[in-house]
Amino acid sequence: MSAINLPLVLALLAAAGLMVWRRANTFTWLLFTWLSLWAFFKFGLTVPIPQSVVTIYVGIMTLAVVSYASSSRERLSETVQPIVRLIVEPRFRLLLAALLIGLPALAAYNVYADMSAPLEAPGFGREIHPAPPPEITVHDETVNMTTADNPYLHLHEDDPAAWEEHLESGRRVYYENCFWCHGDGMGGDGMFAHGLNPVPSNFNDVGTLPALQSSFVHWRIAKGGPGLPDGGTPWDSAMPAWEKFLTTEEMWDVNLFIYEFNDFEPRALGQH
Repeated sequence: MSAINLPLVLALLAAAGLMVWRRANTFTWLLFTWLSLWAFFKFGLTVPIPQSVVTIYVGIMTLAVVSYASSSRERLSETVQPIVRLIVEPRFRLLLAALLIGLPALAAYNVYADMSAPLEAPGFGREIHPAPPPEITVHDETVNMTTADNPYLHLHEDDPAAWEEHLESGRRVYYENCFWCHGDGMGGDGMFAHGLNPVPSNFNDVGTLPALQSSFVHWRIAKGGPGLPDGGTPWDSAMPAWEKFLTTEEMWDVNLFIYEFNDFEPRALGQH
């Protein structure tokens, strides 16, 4: 199934073609660009992205539109003129009144709709920690999910200096990439957590890290939400597949760090 809402994309392209044909002014183009991007991020993907991420993208494209509109005197004048005409010309008074009433009403309705949305149970039970596959491949390396362990775990006893280096690397990786969702204190309460369903894992919970082998955590870090089996749905985890951004060593380092930070040890091989 396509990840793109094709009818919406085709409709936006058709509207863009119509504007080219009608030779729309700069203000109309900027408004259309902003609305089109918002519509695509909000409705254009068959797998929705978190609202917090949509908000970030909307903020970025708003800054981009404003920067483009103010990049030259001519462009700024072309952008502002339709707004000035709307405000000062009598023939637009009815439209102006409608906007002055309609835009605040729309914003108020949006807040009301968000606050009154009912909580719905998933269509079927979701496994919090679904069973992993027998093995995974990360950066062309096969990892046996039953027997694999963190390759740097032994350094705690064998080479304390190297152990500290890997912990520091894991700390850096966590606070550059993971704390946005999992939080400063790893409680699953990061700044983006409120927009995610399911919420990020709480690593402080004794029922999370101590119940998992380090190979399981490596699997979840490497493969993220896209690598969840059917038992991990229907809620779509926003966890990225970090193997696309991190090295194998960095993923094992952050694995090491989250256990050390919470003073937990991974579940031993064969432990139930």
